[in-house]
Amino acid sequence: MDSANKQFQTSATDFEKVAYRVSIVSIIGNLLLSGLKFLAGIIASSGAMISDAVHSASDVFSSIVVIIGVRLSTKDSDKEHPYGHERLECVAAIILSTILLFTGLAIGYSAVEKIFFSSSNDLTIPGTLALVAAILSIVCKEAMFWYTRINAKRIDSSALMADAWHHRSDALSSIGALIGIAGARLGFPVLDPIASLVICIFIVKAAYDIFMDAVSKMVDQSCDDATEQQFLDCALKQEGVLGVDLLRTRVFGSKIYVDIEICADGNKPLKETHRIAEQVHTAIEQEFPKVKHIMVHVNPNEEA
Repeated sequence: MDSANKQFQTSATDFEKVAYRVSIVSIIGNLLLSGLKFLAGIIASSGAMISDAVHSASDVFSSIVVIIGVRLSTKDSDKEHPYGHERLECVAAIILSTILLFTGLAIGYSAVEKIFFSSSNDLTIPGTLALVAAILSIVCKEAMFWYTRINAKRIDSSALMADAWHHRSDALSSIGALIGIAGARLGFPVLDPIASLVICIFIVKAAYDIFMDAVSKMVDQSCDDATEQQFLDCALKQEGVLGVDLLRTRVFGSKIYVDIEICADGNKPLKETHRIAEQVHTAIEQEFPKVKHIMVHVNPNEEA
């Protein structure tokens, strides 16, 4: 078991390093983009671009939350938390979704106010600079989405994946801003706040998806059928295993816990059945890196 624990610690260290690197890149990128878009929105008189800048600024706080969540989730098990701290990453994802939700609602409220409670004379036509900023934002945020998503899948991080979709929602909001700004410049100034309202819808949808994914990982949800079948196949391949009586799995943050009851020849000595159980334990741990803990129970096969 010492070698298994050492292997887990190494992967946890890699997990933390990748998450930190990606989050730092996100923070720097979003700081530069939010500043650029805010200035462009002010200079070019575009409410949609200012809303987009606020969205990018919220991504900075999101990345900071990811760093804190990852740091806490990779802490070693202790007396008070014998099963580890992986679920704290899900807490970070829930905080991210909450930040995203309030950001979207604030943008939506401002847009509705401009659409329904402002006169047409109050709606200004955005300048060309806002268009340039929107195009630049789309390209940069889409690139950040793919960079973050690839690394999130690589280390199986729900918080990092939430941050990736935060980037994608920003890219979509920039597309909405681009359409609104272009429409306003063509003589329809109301399209600029309408674009902000569309941005709000994208942001709220992303917040909901992130929240539901994080919650599903905190309520002891079982693995999907295909994964459980792989566990069964792996156990049945081991020498001495005559069948599987019971298999229970639960997702714990980014890790999986497995309880399995196998049956073996009841006439074999205790040492031999213990060896079979250890063999199943080791095989599943080695074949499935996401499995953090396995409990193997051996039942005698009545027909043996």
